[in-house]
Amino acid sequence: MTFDEFETAAYEIADTFPEAFFRDLNGGIIVKERALLHPAARNGDLFVLGEYHREYYLGRFVVLYYGSFLRCCGALSDEALREKIRKVLLHEFRHHLESLAGERDLEIEDAIELSRYNSHKRKT
Repeated sequence: MTFDEFETAAYEIADTFPEAFFRDLNGGIIVKERALLHPAARNGDLFVLGEYHREYYLGRFVVLYYGSFLRCCGALSDEALREKIRKVLLHEFRHHLESLAGERDLEIEDAIELSRYNSHKRKT
């Protein structure tokens, strides 16, 4: 899937989400071409597929990293890649909605997953 096809797919998928998901998401969805290696990555094996940002000056927005998707999911069919995009968008929108509600459950779940990654990597 090319960058343009990926970007179009991301916006088409987001258009299927309820309007309430976009409340106060003033920066919308941004698709970047680059791959983003997670700061905790060891041996270049942990990429950030998407991020939710809530910043004082820039507002609230979601970023998807096309290059990261290619590195992690490049062998998937277009249909399977679209499903992965949908899952990542839903994950980032959950961050957004929890942020609006003053909740941090998904942040905690993400921290637990990162801890599992780190403990697994220490064993290998």
